[in-house]
Amino acid sequence: MRYEGPIYRPPSEADSLLIQATIGCPHNRCTFCMVYKNGPRYRVRPVNDVKEDMLEARSVYGPRVRTLFLPAGNTIAMKTEDLAMVFPAGNTIAMKTEDLAEICRFARATFPSLERITVYGSSQFIHKKGPRQLEQLARAGLGRIHVGLESGDDVILKHIRKGTHAEQQIEAGRWTMAAGIELSLYVVLGIGGRDRTREHAEETARVINEIAPDLVRLRTFVPKINTPLLKEVMEGRFKMLTPYAVLKEAASLLERLTISTMLTSDHYTNYINLCGRLPYDMPRLLDEISHAHERDESEFRPFFIGTE
Repeated sequence: MRYEGPIYRPPSEADSLLIQATIGCPHNRCTFCMVYKNGPRYRVRPVNDVKEDMLEARSVYGPRVRTLFLPAGNTIAMKTEDLAMVFPAGNTIAMKTEDLAEICRFARATFPSLERITVYGSSQFIHKKGPRQLEQLARAGLGRIHVGLESGDDVILKHIRKGTHAEQQIEAGRWTMAAGIELSLYVVLGIGGRDRTREHAEETARVINEIAPDLVRLRTFVPKINTPLLKEVMEGRFKMLTPYAVLKEAASLLERLTISTMLTSDHYTNYINLCGRLPYDMPRLLDEISHAHERDESEFRPFFIGTE
């Protein structure tokens, strides 16, 4: 099995077989993300190469493969004719829906015990696929898309150069769910800083309620090396939230959620681990946040060394 560049997968895919279908990220502009800032440049692997890696994996793992995750940053890529929006003409091609569907079908045939095929996908690229192509992928066996919602606030989304906006996120999320593909949304607590913590909680809750995804996963903003947002933090232009403020923002977000969904915070960046089914577990989760406020703030990890 061949791998190139950094290989990232969600914590929930820890037991999944990882087979690269694409390399890099076709957007690669988010100001908080360091993963592909130094390359490699986004490109799509040939379908036959992906199949060869799957056959090699079958020879090693046999029938034990139950879940498959297809890195890298955005395996749900755009239509070829839309590439000029991101790349200079002629520099690369995107994975066609037909090719990704073929890979999914081959995976199902290769691993008889396979229960789920999962990819990363940003809202703007899901939106470009549209309902019909999402349905095509669902029929081929794609079972879940991990989407970095980050925030539902358009001001924040523009600031972090996410490349999408709230209404596009809502539509892309609804199309994914309607196609029969599980949707796992990621929210970054603190990504609006002190200036927009209220708007971040309110607008993110609104967008999540509009989409009603299968899963909501919480992360907490930590500035990463070689990112524009770290530079803003160091220059004092972005004021980070303290642990107490992050917990308050989390409570504000949760209190506004009215849908049925699974919420988790399975990540090292978070100050506490919240996990439960909403709305049933809402009182317990809010109580856990309240108890965390009773701890001395110094007991939490440093929110950022060198900030005021």
